[in-house]
Amino acid sequence: MNPIDQEYHNLLKKITNDGRFKDDRTGTGTYSVFGYQMRFDMQEGFPMLTTKKVLFRMFATELLWFIRGDTNIKFLLEYNNNIWNEWAFKKWIESDEYDGPDMTDFGNRAQADASFKEIYKKEMDKFKARILEDDAFASKYGDLGNVYGKQWRQWENPDGSFTDQLKNVVESIRNNPDSRRHIVTAWNPAEIDTMALPPCHALFQFYVSDGRLSLQLYQRSGDVFLGVPFNIASYSLLLHLVARECHLIPGEFIHTLGDAHIYSNHTDAVNTQLERDSYDPPSLKINSSRSMFDIEYEDIEVVDYQSHPFIKAPIAV
Repeated sequence: MNPIDQEYHNLLKKITNDGRFKDDRTGTGTYSVFGYQMRFDMQEGFPMLTTKKVLFRMFATELLWFIRGDTNIKFLLEYNNNIWNEWAFKKWIESDEYDGPDMTDFGNRAQADASFKEIYKKEMDKFKARILEDDAFASKYGDLGNVYGKQWRQWENPDGSFTDQLKNVVESIRNNPDSRRHIVTAWNPAEIDTMALPPCHALFQFYVSDGRLSLQLYQRSGDVFLGVPFNIASYSLLLHLVARECHLIPGEFIHTLGDAHIYSNHTDAVNTQLERDSYDPPSLKINSSRSMFDIEYEDIEVVDYQSHPFIKAPIAV
């Protein structure tokens, strides 16, 4: 087992063996542990899991969406990235303007009822097409509120001005590398109610030592089977981009989790993954001299990525 997959499998085993059953916001139920840390050395390879397929396009375009300060799913849909659709779709079907079939509890119903699943897919496809084709509709129903990109790039101050946390932290790393204040936070208590989903990956901090840049993430809540593999890869990509921006070598990504949980309807999928052995991890290649603030998805690639197939599991909304 390569060290990247091993770190993640250790977390799956910890929750499987020691997790306590808890009710949750979605009504699905989880097995949960509180307080867990994983470490990934970038010199051991780029941390994309190989015991199930992780789509590079999904986490890379989402990260670039954050870096752009964007909060509208239109950018993601342009790259066929559907990971935020359910929250925008929920906003649409709960609006007074929606006049389609009843979509109450659409996530759970689509899993349990094949006929409803077809209705849900048709409504979702219509919604996505309209987001891409109708700018006014996208502006109203594609926007997720003051989520990550807004907080990273346009944190609103009490006097009405804005702070670009991400640009500030890059300048801080360049000009004062030994500072202990290289921090970006997405957790803005005053704006939680304005977000489609309060930030799960809430705060991250950079650390410079011997020409190496490391990054630690505090994630208050982690859907370990579906979400955490993307979080690992996404923040490792962020580490590479910021290290390159600051002329440093990527060091470690340290992933600290608060409530680390496996949904009760993911346990079979987890067991399937735990039975698999790993492949060698891939490497990351950035094919552009552009700044991280101007870089495009097409400028970044993973090299020699080999993995086992996807393992499907329902998302809890």
